[in-house]
Amino acid sequence: MKVRNSSLWSWEEDKAFEKALVTAPAGLDGWERVAAEVPGKTIEDVKCHFKLLMEDIQNIESGLVPLPGYQEHLHDDSNENKKESKSLRERRKGTPWTQDEHRLFLLGLDKFGKGDWRSISRHFVVSRTPTQVASHAQKYYNRLNSINKDRRRSSIHDITNVHTGDLSAYQGPITGQWQPPRSL
Repeated sequence: MKVRNSSLWSWEEDKAFEKALVTAPAGLDGWERVAAEVPGKTIEDVKCHFKLLMEDIQNIESGLVPLPGYQEHLHDDSNENKKESKSLRERRKGTPWTQDEHRLFLLGLDKFGKGDWRSISRHFVVSRTPTQVASHAQKYYNRLNSINKDRRRSSIHDITNVHTGDLSAYQGPITGQWQPPRSL
């Protein structure tokens, strides 16, 4: 099989070909215009190149060619691609703090004070980053300063003392029916 020099396409020729395909009319006259826009290529060359391009597209669409993982970089305005890229970008939910971690947080808060989240993370709550400790502290202080203390669900942030026997923050059930604290 003899390969003609004109069958090799440079990047610039490919770009000129693509631009010409977009603007050229359909039919016989269209191939002449495409060939005229790509220097050094004949009508036969552009028809052959188009045929190969269509075969490539067919192979990709039929699953014969695996797609690289470019999906998260799509910036298409269609709703389908927005949904797809949004689900790929979706944030992972954090893991809830345990009571032990919260108690360690309180010990660190007692030792290092409000604002030294790095030291609390480094020396007490080693399973959490300083940013996570700061976020936990913000929620903790918001909870302490909230107004509707009698109509809220119980939370790990209700623990205000390191000792397990602390009942000062006892919360009744969500239904609002009062029950006495359980004896330890």
